[in-house]
Amino acid sequence: MLLCALRYIVRNMNSAFPADILHLQVAEHGTDARVVTVTGEVDALTAPKLADVLTAQLAVARIVVANLDGVQFMSSAGLRVLFEIDELATKQDRCLRLVSNSPTVALVLETSGLREQFTVADNVPDALNNVL
Repeated sequence: MLLCALRYIVRNMNSAFPADILHLQVAEHGTDARVVTVTGEVDALTAPKLADVLTAQLAVARIVVANLDGVQFMSSAGLRVLFEIDELATKQDRCLRLVSNSPTVALVLETSGLREQFTVADNVPDALNNVL
């Protein structure tokens, strides 16, 4: 398996916030799949960066897995990004799959009533192999 890792770090210029609140790492799995590992906080400040990275991966891969296991906080802005990227993937005949064992993300998906909207797997291998 060929792995190409890119690391995106969102830095906030305001010293009132932690410097590194969102980390995104992209791994290539063959020619047609990408895994975006998300750690940290997805909020109004960081959600646009998540949207940019997921959109870029959908442009080059048929399957994009967003591994949200490391997400410690997700606001409605983050949920909106996931929803919009899922809609974009559907329009492009591509697939966004979520891996979400984070209690925070699970709570956001459940309380919003949107969990059923997404394709969710227990782990990255299952998401890549379509064992859902």
